[in-house]
This record gives sequence, structure tokens and C-alpha cells, in this order.
Amino acid sequence: MSSNWILAVCLHWAGGLASASFYVPYRKVKRWSWETYWLVGGIFSWLIAPVTFASILIPGFWPAITDTSGKTLFWTYFFGVLWGLGGLTFGLTMRFLGVGLGMAIALSYCAAFGTLVPPIFMGTFGDLVHNTWGIVTLSGVLVCLLGIGVSGIAGMSKEKELTGPDKTAAVREFNFTLGFAVATFSGIMSACFNFALTAGNSISVRTSAILIKNHGSPIWKGLPELIVILLGGFTTNFVWCVILHFKNRTGAEYILPKADPEELGVITGIDGPGYAAPANDSNRPAHGTGGSPLPLNYLFCALAGTLWYLQFFFYTMGQTKMPAGLKFSGWTLHMASIIIFATLWGVFLHEWKGTSKRTHAWITLGLLMLVGSTIIVGWGNHIKAQVPKTTTQKKAAMAGPRPTPQPAPLRLATRPATAGLQ
Repeated sequence: MSSNWILAVCLHWAGGLASASFYVPYRKVKRWSWETYWLVGGIFSWLIAPVTFASILIPGFWPAITDTSGKTLFWTYFFGVLWGLGGLTFGLTMRFLGVGLGMAIALSYCAAFGTLVPPIFMGTFGDLVHNTWGIVTLSGVLVCLLGIGVSGIAGMSKEKELTGPDKTAAVREFNFTLGFAVATFSGIMSACFNFALTAGNSISVRTSAILIKNHGSPIWKGLPELIVILLGGFTTNFVWCVILHFKNRTGAEYILPKADPEELGVITGIDGPGYAAPANDSNRPAHGTGGSPLPLNYLFCALAGTLWYLQFFFYTMGQTKMPAGLKFSGWTLHMASIIIFATLWGVFLHEWKGTSKRTHAWITLGLLMLVGSTIIVGWGNHIKAQVPKTTTQKKAAMAGPRPTPQPAPLRLATRPATAGLQ
């Protein structure tokens, strides 16, 4: 598939917008414990949406998964489980830091590890530092990390300036030290999603063969791979949510509304990694009054879960348009776009209200640096796309076209499934 770096950037930004927006519908969920709305939304994110989109866009895709070796499936699933740990604690970053800053710090680690580790592991990092396009792209990654660091400075300034009612009005439990520690763990574990994509690359190769055979577009080839990865994430989150249901006696919330705030209690940071409102929150009913609006809660959770899935739906599409050798930089584009839109959501939700012009200047600078990093990475991709053919390729072209081989069965036409970590 030919590369198109402009389209790739647009697709990655579309995924970033979806990711930065997914948590907003959860704010409309009322009188449900964290484990209830997180699992309902997660079922749409990790199970329903992946299978539905793949089934509609890639008829007959299942052999791409079932014909893959157990070793490849295991590592793809395993990294998905580790990524699930990062997603499980990701909500805590927004609980203690707010939507804008929480995403910024967590995703900084995710961007650094998810972008740089794959090329180092694959042994292609040396090619980057010896070519202009590689140096420009790495410079964009560095600017991205610096921009996230500037956003962190803005967060520390915010913590010092907001006190009393202003702080609780913006983020009820703002705690930069605790939030930073949780964001570090969450970010590193979340980077395992990119490792899972690398591990399960042979699934995408098989899917591409199926699409080409059926005259479809290879742009959808990453969707079946997402099914395996997200199953790993579902496993982690499902186990934890079930444990919390037993611990907090909240399993009946799916069908019976809760009306007693004393039964709901206050969910702690350990009990509920997502946002948990204090017992006196306006979303919680007074004793004896009506219960949770079940239809609306399910609707908002479905919307949040589907939005979350769309981030990787667009991400896998964008990766198909990245130039060969620079696909690793797609992770940077994805992370930077998430932070940009998350910061804008933070501004819209008044999380920076009451802070000084100095703090506003810091967060604006961080935002501009993140936008600039995507431009630099995009320029690196453009330079790579303009690189002329190598001498070997030129000789092959002068020798004339080779005889067209006869098509082989799908199993033989793809790379060996025993390749393990691609």
C-alpha cells in the first residue's frame, strides 16, 4: 500500500480526538459505581465494537486469527493484558489531576516507551540516526516529550495556585504527587498496546491478503488484530470490576437502581481507578429518592465505549499510510493528538479556571509544542516518502519485470505464523 503522510496525520488526529473525548460521556452517568459504568463501557470498547467493525468491513476475516500460531496469539494477548493494567489505572490520573493534565503526564510515558522501544527491539533504530528523515522524526518525538514536560510544569503551577473551593471545583481530589505516580505506572503499561501491535503483525498480514483477494482495501487490515489485543485488555478490567462488585455489593446496579447513598459509599482510589464522586455529590440521590436512570446510563456508557474504540480504529488506518521505516512515529502522532484535544477539553471543562496568566502561558506553550511536534514528525515522514530508489532497486527496474508468480493459498502467501514478535 502506498504511503500518504498527510492522510496518515489526519487519521491519527481523528483517533486522538476520539480518545480525548471518550471520558466525557461518562460524566453524564448518574448513581452508578465506577466498576459498573467502566465495565459496561468496556464491553463496547473491547468486545462489541471490535468484532462489529471488523465483521462489517472485512467479511470472512476470522481465518486471519485462527490460522495464526499460538505463540503469536499469546504474545499479542499478553501485551494486551499488560496494556489493560495501564487502562485500568488511567482513570485515576484524571481523578487526581484532571482530564487535561492527567492525560498529558500519563501519555508522555506512553509516547516515549511506545515510540522508541519497538525500533530499538527490532534493531532499526540505527537507521533513524543515520538518515535525515530519521533525525527529523526523532526530533519531533523529542519536541513532543518536551511539550508534555511543559504541560507538567503547568500542572505543578496549578496545584500551587488553586486552593480551597477553587481546587475542588476544578478537580475534586487534585493531588499532583499521587497523580504523577499513578500516571507513571499507567503510561508505561499503556505503551504495551504498541508492543502488542508489533507482536501480532502477522495477523494484519493475513488480513491484508484476505482483503486483496476480495478486492477490499488493505487500510482495514489492523482491525482483526485489535480483537485479540482488546480481549487481553478486557480480561484485566473484567476481573477487577467483578472483584469490586463483590467487595462493594454493587452487582445489582445493572438492573436495579441504587437510591441509598450510604450503600453507594465513597469509592477510594484503590477501589475505583476511575473518577469517583464524594458521597455528597449532586449526582447521588438523597436517601429514599429515585434511582439511577438505567436507559440513559447504558446509552452514555455505549457512547463512551465506542468513542474509545474509534481511537485505535483510526490509528490502525493511519499506520497503513505511514512510510516504511517510520511507522513507529505514528505512536507519537497518536499520543500528541490525544494530549492536544485532552488539553482543549480541560479548558472547556474549566479545569484551569482560577489559575494565573503565568500558568495559562505554560499550558499554552505546551500545547503549541505538541502541535509543533506533529508537524515535525509529519515533515520527517514527507522526507522519507521522497527518498529516491536505492541502487539495488534501480538495477532491478532496469532488468525488466519479473515473471508474475501464481497465487498461492493464504497459508503459504503470508509470513510464517511462528515469527513470534514481529
